[in-house]
Amino acid sequence: MSKLVTELHIIGENGNMFDTDMEYIIPLYQRAYAWEDKQLTQLIEDINDVAEDSNYYIGSLIVSKQFGRYEVVDGQQRLTSLYLLLNCLGIKTKPTLTFACREKSNYTLRNIEELLLENRSKIDMDRIEPGIQRGIRILSHELTKDHFDRESFMEKLAKIIVYRIEVPENTDLNRYYEIMNTRGEQLEQHDILKATLMSYLSDDSEKGLFAKIWDACSDMTGYVQMHFISKNNAVREAIFGSEWNSMPPNSWQKYKKAISGTTQETTGHKICDLIEKNFKVEDDEGYVDGDVRVRFESVIEFPYFLLHTLKVYVSLYGVTHEIATSKIVDELLDDKKLLDAFNRVVSCGITDTGRIADSKEDFARGFIICLLRTRYLFDKYIIKREYANDSADGEWSLKSLHVSGQQSKKKAYYGNSEFTRSGERTPTNDWRTKTNIMMQSALRVSYTSPKVMHWITKLLIWLSEADCKNIKNDAITKFDKVAENIAIDAVRENFFQVCSNGVYAMGVNTPHIVFNYLDYLLWNDDRNGKKKKYSDFVFEFRNSVEHWYPQNPSEGTFEQWKDGVDQFGNLCIIQRNVNSKFSNMSPEAKKSTFKDMIVKGSIKLRIMSELTEKNGDKPASLYWKERAYKAHEEEMLGHLKKACNIE
Repeated sequence: MSKLVTELHIIGENGNMFDTDMEYIIPLYQRAYAWEDKQLTQLIEDINDVAEDSNYYIGSLIVSKQFGRYEVVDGQQRLTSLYLLLNCLGIKTKPTLTFACREKSNYTLRNIEELLLENRSKIDMDRIEPGIQRGIRILSHELTKDHFDRESFMEKLAKIIVYRIEVPENTDLNRYYEIMNTRGEQLEQHDILKATLMSYLSDDSEKGLFAKIWDACSDMTGYVQMHFISKNNAVREAIFGSEWNSMPPNSWQKYKKAISGTTQETTGHKICDLIEKNFKVEDDEGYVDGDVRVRFESVIEFPYFLLHTLKVYVSLYGVTHEIATSKIVDELLDDKKLLDAFNRVVSCGITDTGRIADSKEDFARGFIICLLRTRYLFDKYIIKREYANDSADGEWSLKSLHVSGQQSKKKAYYGNSEFTRSGERTPTNDWRTKTNIMMQSALRVSYTSPKVMHWITKLLIWLSEADCKNIKNDAITKFDKVAENIAIDAVRENFFQVCSNGVYAMGVNTPHIVFNYLDYLLWNDDRNGKKKKYSDFVFEFRNSVEHWYPQNPSEGTFEQWKDGVDQFGNLCIIQRNVNSKFSNMSPEAKKSTFKDMIVKGSIKLRIMSELTEKNGDKPASLYWKERAYKAHEEEMLGHLKKACNIE
């Protein structure tokens, strides 16, 4: 880690973060303490959410060393809140936090204990700063609630880290603060990571090159090619070829050549260009189908993409932990542990060539190349949301960037990513593109948290392995099968291996991937058949598992089903906003009341609705409970067992 970045534990064996000989002073240009309920309760919740197995980053503190003390440039609200929190917990702190020219604030900080004890006779209430007093009251209230577990909280607090970042000497602090205040943002972990990795490079020109690639990759809107801007597209073509669609090189020297001298990248414009009549700022959007303008939205944010890329890097270079029994990367993709994840790889990682810690410069170069190449693959082969013109209704998309026009007049347009063998016709590719979109979108809506989107990591590793050999040959035609195998493994492990003795009754705990993979199979069978009943089906965020025949019938209007209501045949997946109205109705009432929702819903749900019919003298609900659900279950399980090779 850079010498200007220090890892501070809030509490530890040797005291707390305020047990220091250096004073933190809040300068007068900073606003007064202003955190209220929302921010302070979130602070408590963040600490309570800490896992026990690793450290947890909670923010950054930007300081400037001035005359033997730290002047706080950014992060004073969090710093003051942590000072108040420690005191509210009864942890003694040195008086190392002060406010410049704010006597009331300083008086209040020195009398926290008396305020907590409500010893008003011992303090001058006219000298108390209301904002800090309010913060003490809120924190004290949160820490004395009935459910508050002090012992657990203290254990988790010991895992909390703040990064103190010193700005370089001779920094114009007024200008720096103005920029930070305009952004209104804390420095994020990925900002700190960028600075740390750049610090491994000794050459300023290489640091500049690293920053340009990083900045292009960090913008997750659109396609990465469009974030390399230069005169006559020189940089873009040097990296991605004349068609802007070639795999970026795997050579650091080629990047140094591409982004240097006459091809220097710049996002600015000369005044002589700006005043030209036809001047137009280039944007990240492009076109499909002639004049239809599109924009794209990534399914993950940049910190998570960094974690995926780190796992790709670890896989490609065979990185292992120096302690054989320890994992080099966590299973969970936790953006709060981004710095911890990279620190572990750098500090503890070993490859065939030795310890990464002994060659940090090579790691920085290798990782930034891996980042760009992985981002190129991500853009081309991992689904996005595509929005046409000004529409707010997006659709799942798998497209590649292409160019039209010549020289400086080149413009981006987008067409389906290719999954064909050489010589195959476009309709064949469109068929495969659709299959890939459906399979990936089934995975996407099954795993809604970015922390568990392991399917993205697995696909990126498959695309990247052996110098991306799988995108250079006919193996790419099987990309949908690679994704499908991820779904199959999940259904086997979390459904078939959990359910025993032929009883499939997980109820609302049935994993969403089971329903979504089943819908994929039903859609694919229908597409290959003659009827084409489900050609309109798309995967949406249906996040609530419900009983078709309810657990608790409305006001006892019909018979309760006690012994089979949780069976897979009686379950469906719907949008959560329908849940409250949907849950207690009879099957025939649901069929008639939610007709519009059902016709656009899960394919399994559509089939269940079709099967809900009376049989002779038996009402539809009774017939469903006695016989129809079981036949439906056997048919649906048959599709899943065949696909998962379950006997």
